[in-house]
Amino acid sequence: MLRLADKRARIRQKMANLVKVDFLDELAKRCGPLQRLGGSQSLYSMNGGSARVYIRYSRMHGHRTFYGLRAEELVQLEGHNSFICLLWDNQAEPLFIRYSDYEDVFQATLPAGDGQYKAQVYIDDGGTELYVARAGRFNVEGNMGWAQLERLRDEAPIDKPELSHSQVQTLLGAIGMSKDYDVWLPPADRSKLDWSLTDFFECRGILPHGFESIESVLQEIDVVWVQRGSSEPKAFFEVEHSTPIYSGLLRFNDVHLLAPRLRPRFTVVANDSRRSLFVRQLGRPTFQQSGLADLCTFLDYTDVYGWYTRIMSASDRRLAP
Repeated sequence: MLRLADKRARIRQKMANLVKVDFLDELAKRCGPLQRLGGSQSLYSMNGGSARVYIRYSRMHGHRTFYGLRAEELVQLEGHNSFICLLWDNQAEPLFIRYSDYEDVFQATLPAGDGQYKAQVYIDDGGTELYVARAGRFNVEGNMGWAQLERLRDEAPIDKPELSHSQVQTLLGAIGMSKDYDVWLPPADRSKLDWSLTDFFECRGILPHGFESIESVLQEIDVVWVQRGSSEPKAFFEVEHSTPIYSGLLRFNDVHLLAPRLRPRFTVVANDSRRSLFVRQLGRPTFQQSGLADLCTFLDYTDVYGWYTRIMSASDRRLAP
């Protein structure tokens, strides 16, 4: 007779196979016939061989998933229009990550002893994050959905404006309001918000109470999401448009060290070209030892706009008769 552990393992494998089969069927409908690459069970060419996709599945463990990305398979994505697709149970839409956007991240770190990069996805109301061990966290909320694959596959640029510092603050504020947070921005920045991008929203008048020891630091942070009806900060965003990423990390580090009981999301927002710089700066010993490296996320401008438009589209669908 099968041991209970063996039965559970078989059930998990069956669930994984069902999720993957459903995904591959839908992928073939959208992109045409698929071809498995070499002896891999996870690598496929699509779109007539013009693109590649690397598929990984994980069960949900609370609000997160766990993946092993094999270094030998990631190498086969290099030089191609390639995507990593991460799947999990009861997923509304797949998560697609363009490999070239993260190639420098993987090259700047080493895989574990088994030859795999360990990755996790955190899913909660504040957004979806990819965590790559030894590299850091990356907000991937803007990469959810089949529409993202079709845009990336066809190399069609997202229909977005060239965003300024103030416009990124506007979008982050609107996203926070849509998630039912209070939003605080430095008073001097509020007159610069761009209401042609979003509906008008009222900013919180004062910073949360109880953090007087770090008030001077909080006043300089570009966007703060606060739990509505409380004084609990839930997320901090530093928009590093032209300023050094290091300065934003230092400000976050001050908050983390002076108010260690807080466990908010710290996010550096910048152009995608600065992603690898974020990884290098976050790898400094001071941020590793303080623990900030485990809490801080990178979010690029394109994904800010993609996140906002995705939320607005979902809202429109809910309101439709």
